[in-house]
Amino acid sequence: MAADQNLEEPQEELFEHHRFKATKGQEPLRVDKFLMNFIENATRNKIQKAAKDGNIWVNNTIVKQNYKVKAGDEVRVLFEHPPYEFLLTPENIPLDIVYEDEVLLVVNKPAGMVVHPGHGNYSGTLINALVYHFENLPNNSSERPGLVHRIDKDTSGLLVVAKTETAMTYLSKQFFQKTSEREYIALVWGNVDDEEGTIEGNLARNPKNRLQMTVFPEGDEGKEAVTHYKVLERLGYVTLVSCRLETGRTHQIRVHMKYVGHTLFNDERYGGDKILKGTTFTKYKQFVENAFKILPRQALHAKTLGFNHPITGKKMQFNSELPEDMQKCIEKWRHYSKHSN
Repeated sequence: MAADQNLEEPQEELFEHHRFKATKGQEPLRVDKFLMNFIENATRNKIQKAAKDGNIWVNNTIVKQNYKVKAGDEVRVLFEHPPYEFLLTPENIPLDIVYEDEVLLVVNKPAGMVVHPGHGNYSGTLINALVYHFENLPNNSSERPGLVHRIDKDTSGLLVVAKTETAMTYLSKQFFQKTSEREYIALVWGNVDDEEGTIEGNLARNPKNRLQMTVFPEGDEGKEAVTHYKVLERLGYVTLVSCRLETGRTHQIRVHMKYVGHTLFNDERYGGDKILKGTTFTKYKQFVENAFKILPRQALHAKTLGFNHPITGKKMQFNSELPEDMQKCIEKWRHYSKHSN
């Protein structure tokens, strides 16, 4: 039976792999059997796992494997990784390369650039740029050439890209074993109580909104996630914090900071694009709206990236400046907090 929760159209984090429309003569048939008839090389186990993971949709609603497909139903299969055929379209897009040698490069990604192609974003991505500028990039398990890790579309900052299979294996192992260094700078709503702390809580997709991740504190679902934070500057109704990742889950900092009551400033997906702290004065509301216009995205930047070089074993660390939109927004809050006391 279909779930009773109608969900939004999947966007940047779920990617359509298959779409089928049941014809007028379609007799009621379990969706797993229906898909077996259409998807080449599919196995019943894979389809049933996709259903269990919430990856099969009928008429924009997630369904279980025993849902009966009827005439006129639109059946779609969506995953967190893009279909392979959309990955390898080369596009001449400039790259801000911070470092490069024969086995890897470090790129400073601007906010607004999607890392890899997917639903609604089949061009203009970092992958499209990489396959134009570099030949024979290695594929990882999700068939994203060169990508060792990723950051969200509207997050700016540093990414390491592997140019060889050896580098891919070596770097991926460091991220998996939590020996890489990743520091993010975030502007969050509210005055963070402690000067520093650690947020722990498994992350998985929100069953009520598949475009969001959510915390499962009991650890009964999802993957382990650990974020260490430190207050850098208190700016009245917002706080500038440094977040160091021990794990690297989808939306980890965004979800963990919301979980402890400090949603990222202007993070639309998690409700940070509303006034969460502050006064009711019209002047203040106008100030916040102006700050949103200066920084029209979540206030998150991947500032520091560290890892051991795949060939030399030497420790490498890279830092990037906060982009102009974040700097201007922080300065605006800094000025406000000084003059509102």
